[in-house]
Amino acid sequence: MGGKILQRRIEEILALADIRVNGDRPWDIHVHNEKFYGKVLTQGELGLGESYMDGWWDCACLDEFIYRALKAGLQEKVTSRTAAFASLKARLFNLQRGVRSFRVGERHYDIGNDLFECMLDNRMIYSCGYWKGTRTLGQAQENKLDLVCRKLGFEPGMRVLDVGCGWGGTAKFVSERYQAEVVGVTVSTEQTRLAQETCRDLPVQIQLKDYRDINGEFDRIFSIGMFEHVGGKNYRTFMRTMRRLLKEDGLFLLHTIGANRATKIINAWTNRYVFPNSYVPSPREISSAIEGLFVLEDWQSFGADYDRTLMSWYHNFESNWPGLKDRYGDRFYRMWRYFLLSSAGSFRARHRQLWQIVLSPKGIPGVYDAPR
Repeated sequence: MGGKILQRRIEEILALADIRVNGDRPWDIHVHNEKFYGKVLTQGELGLGESYMDGWWDCACLDEFIYRALKAGLQEKVTSRTAAFASLKARLFNLQRGVRSFRVGERHYDIGNDLFECMLDNRMIYSCGYWKGTRTLGQAQENKLDLVCRKLGFEPGMRVLDVGCGWGGTAKFVSERYQAEVVGVTVSTEQTRLAQETCRDLPVQIQLKDYRDINGEFDRIFSIGMFEHVGGKNYRTFMRTMRRLLKEDGLFLLHTIGANRATKIINAWTNRYVFPNSYVPSPREISSAIEGLFVLEDWQSFGADYDRTLMSWYHNFESNWPGLKDRYGDRFYRMWRYFLLSSAGSFRARHRQLWQIVLSPKGIPGVYDAPR
């Protein structure tokens, strides 16, 4: 197929979202290499992301470009053999079991603590903030932690499990504010190292461990921004494990990115470059996983807040890039920029959601008055 024909086809697809090639609006794209057209038509989302990383195209407002593209459903106009293969692989194999469960830690969370320290808030909370009543990232993250704690009703002396504890900021917050004993687990060696340092001299244990290997009994459990790495084949196992670990009168809070509908289609670019073997759950998949194990007490959605969170991370990343570039390089810069801004556009388009779900083993006596 000739280059002009490929270009015309891409232009026709983009026009459905009011996006122009070499236009003068912030969300229009500027193509520097004509190979871009064929790569996107044959490789879909993978081709779009890789060609951006390689400098084949640019966009003044990449987040707005992705927002418009997803809002118009352009991702459904292009098929990709790479994405189809990744999806088939996910259906045939359990990609988040055994040593594979540690792969996302090695490939993403172990990239470098200096990167995340420059990008995140002072507590290094790597999940959606709760922006109600604030304009700052730090306060939005404290709002989120406070919201989680109020939903779980922490009391002094409680034994608490943090599944996917990150760099220890949440465990520290809970321990200091509520005099609770906290066990945090992560699959990242770099997170483990820094979290142990962060929580030094507190009744907090940080363990490098897969959730399936956790033992003990806990008054409260929360998992913030980790369920996206569990994988659809393991949802029921995850919920059974949480139920085994939780006391009969306990509460479990799940904070996760969500999809509008169940699909086995994998974003090949995200899978290859950002979060290997990740999968975003739908409401039905979560409901099926908890059925017969937990009573649903509350389900809150605030996905629009992730747009603001990601844009804050992006601005932090940009402003601190001069101190990072010698270690990470230009291609990483374009990859990370694409990751943050395309993710922001995805939440802005409501293509992705953010949920906090509160579960109990037998149901809370009376009415569960869910904090907001």
